[in-house]
Amino acid sequence: MSHHIGGPGGVTFSIQLFSMPPLPQIDPSAIRMESGWKEQLMDEFSKPYFAQIKQFLSGEKQNGKVIYPPGPEIFNAFNITPFDKVRVVILGQDPYHGPNQAMGLCFSVSKKVRIPASLQNIYKELHADIGCPMPPHGDLTSWAAQGVFMLNAILTVEKGKAGSHSKIGWQLFTDAVIRKISEQRTGVVFLLWGNYARSKKELIDASRHTVLEAAHPSPLARNAFSGCKHFSKANQILAAQGHAPIHWPIQG
Repeated sequence: MSHHIGGPGGVTFSIQLFSMPPLPQIDPSAIRMESGWKEQLMDEFSKPYFAQIKQFLSGEKQNGKVIYPPGPEIFNAFNITPFDKVRVVILGQDPYHGPNQAMGLCFSVSKKVRIPASLQNIYKELHADIGCPMPPHGDLTSWAAQGVFMLNAILTVEKGKAGSHSKIGWQLFTDAVIRKISEQRTGVVFLLWGNYARSKKELIDASRHTVLEAAHPSPLARNAFSGCKHFSKANQILAAQGHAPIHWPIQG
């Protein structure tokens, strides 16, 4: 579309105007997410940023980009841990960006791949804390099934490019998720590992929930995660509330 404007001396200039493509309409019924979560987050699905995320991901796929985790697993944490079953929250930052790693649960990887270094350190602390044997794989689905909600702040990533989707809007969505847990649930134990996770503390009502903080389990933290005893502490807090403890050992 052209727009004509007058210039000095009666000269007319023609300016080419480009219109942005319309944002896609989000059909909440098409979002594969547990019904309790979907009810809590319905307002978010109608916001422009969520449509922009969808538009961005669709465009990247059309351009041949490989996105992790696979589409059906993006909301895995929500589908395995229903909203009304959340008892513990572990916050991660970014999905793994290697093949067959990311599966929609922070720190967790499929059984087919090598256990990442951060998860190895989590397992070492698990062993030191409550005596769990070192698990044979990195799939943490059994935790999620017991009410451990394992949320990455960023829910997607481009293959081989860590942090590549950190500015497409996912933080707006996952911040809303944390706020919903804080506002609508009580007695949840939040495990915040590393400075990024700790920055989300302001979203949590500490009068309704318990927040445990520690260094990140990454090797870059030089074993500062070691000795936090978050697994036994979380179970002690749950027991004091009359809830069953989390069975932390990972079975083969």
